[in-house]
Amino acid sequence: MHIHRKGVPIIFSVLAVLVVIAAVSWWLVPLVILKLTVLTLLLAVLIWTVSFFRVPHRNPVIEADSVVSSADGTVVVIEEVYEPEYFKDRRLQVSIFMSPLNVHINWFPFDGSVSYMKYHPGKFLIANHPKSSTENERNTLVVKDLKGREVLIRQIAGMMARRIVWFCKTSDKAKLGQEFGLIRFGSRVDFFLPLDAKTQVKIGDKVKGQITVLAKLV
Repeated sequence: MHIHRKGVPIIFSVLAVLVVIAAVSWWLVPLVILKLTVLTLLLAVLIWTVSFFRVPHRNPVIEADSVVSSADGTVVVIEEVYEPEYFKDRRLQVSIFMSPLNVHINWFPFDGSVSYMKYHPGKFLIANHPKSSTENERNTLVVKDLKGREVLIRQIAGMMARRIVWFCKTSDKAKLGQEFGLIRFGSRVDFFLPLDAKTQVKIGDKVKGQITVLAKLV
């Protein structure tokens, strides 16, 4: 496990702020027990910030015709919906809520190529809000597998998340388990699959990026 390069500047910025707060608190807070309480809380904030940008070392699950989860989190939606941005038809939506304690790296779900990508500015509704998929700040990409089948993946910023980062562009090759993005501080990832896809998870399941198979494509 290591720390993501995009997190290093943020970690040092948070550390600098916490050091200042710690120094001021130690000077102004009268009781030793209160001083130690403040320092403990500040240390917890630093540990959480560092852990947020952790990148686990995993061996991606390789199974034929599989859509492997792009994110760690909890399955909160499995339903048939109309997808208006790219497919403009009905699709099977599977959504994963990423809490502030989850790993927030996003990985490609299978081998192929990026056939579409578009960033949308927007609101910061709580990530499990029904309208977050269409109204929040989000980034949409479509990955086409080697058989020409496409899956739309949408990174969605949540109430805490204020920054979506991506590392790919249209026409790039997609490799299972390769990073394509990062969402900072709590968020959600939606998958829009063909209607005949066979889901392998249910609502409430805990999933791991690169490991959990979300669905099988026909």
